[in-house]
Amino acid sequence: MRAIAKQGYEKPTTIQCQALPIVLSGRDVIGIAKTGSGKTASFVLPMIVHIMDQPELQKEEGPIGVICAPTRELAHQIFLEAKKFAKAYGIRASAVYGGMSKLDQFKELKAGCEIVVATPGRLIDMLKMKALTMTRATYLVLDEADRMFDLGFEPQIRSIVGQIRPDRQTLLFSATMPRKVEKLAREVLSDPIRVTVGEVGTANEDITQHVHVIPSDSEKLPWLLEKLPVMIDEGDVLVFASKKATVDEIESQLSGKGFKVAALHGDKDQASRMEILQKFKSGIYHVLIATDVAARGLDIKSIKSVVNYDIAKDMDMHVHRIGRTGRAGDKDGIAYTLITQKEARFAGELVNSLIAAGQNVSMELMDLAMKVTQLLQLIFIL
Repeated sequence: MRAIAKQGYEKPTTIQCQALPIVLSGRDVIGIAKTGSGKTASFVLPMIVHIMDQPELQKEEGPIGVICAPTRELAHQIFLEAKKFAKAYGIRASAVYGGMSKLDQFKELKAGCEIVVATPGRLIDMLKMKALTMTRATYLVLDEADRMFDLGFEPQIRSIVGQIRPDRQTLLFSATMPRKVEKLAREVLSDPIRVTVGEVGTANEDITQHVHVIPSDSEKLPWLLEKLPVMIDEGDVLVFASKKATVDEIESQLSGKGFKVAALHGDKDQASRMEILQKFKSGIYHVLIATDVAARGLDIKSIKSVVNYDIAKDMDMHVHRIGRTGRAGDKDGIAYTLITQKEARFAGELVNSLIAAGQNVSMELMDLAMKVTQLLQLIFIL
């Protein structure tokens, strides 16, 4: 309990209240929870208890607990969380993901560890290199399973699961539940208990959402420059753009105006990405411009505002993006979405999402959504 209190946990979140007793009882679990629900602790804490109940690892044995996550950022975030709790019990945790030295990771795994947090591709590399063995692995977590499928990791996940003994305990967490993920759950979990917090795939109701309909793309930057100082007064800001070039352009413009800003996208190597995130967390930067590479797993408490400079490719991604604020029950998060006339196709879905999350819908957005409906009706009549 001291270790938990030390990490600033005062009371459990809804997903923790529901999942912890079930996981601690040894049952398999499907956890469907909105992003920012505090689910990491609901699988890391029982993992520590599970490991403490196992015989100690011998040389060249291990891990006992395996956590798979879709992105390097999320894997790193979970690793830091696991390490905080594991340290108090002398449990060793290792992080295994791309962008870092394979040799260093190989040596660390060879030295032995009870917990491995990994992205699927790099974990398979390490298994091929015989850096670790799965003979003692009895606790498996698949986090953000829907995102792993989006990124094409299904074959790797199935390969990893196939190498872990059947008498394991398996937990699968997902913000949404597409048919492919449902099928995987049926195949790899044994008589699981389903824990659902909120509606599947809906936005976090703790976040206040504002959608601004603007005439064209050229109006976006002036809008951001005008609103940003007020947002920064409230806390850190995360801005999402759909293209790397747009991210770099926004960073350049904001930097030129004196804002403490950094950019995060797939062209930056892992060391640079981690350095940027560290500086953002420590307050050197107040604004982070990112592509969707940062949409999953970023758990930075200081983020108070999320700006969708460009709309997300679909509603699931929109939910995940705005979930970077309002983390674990913080009700101060605000999300702004800029939508232009030519992006009207997304307006209807946004209206539905806002209504489901109990948010206000502006007349401009409603008008934009109605235009699409009327156009579709016209096409249908013709």
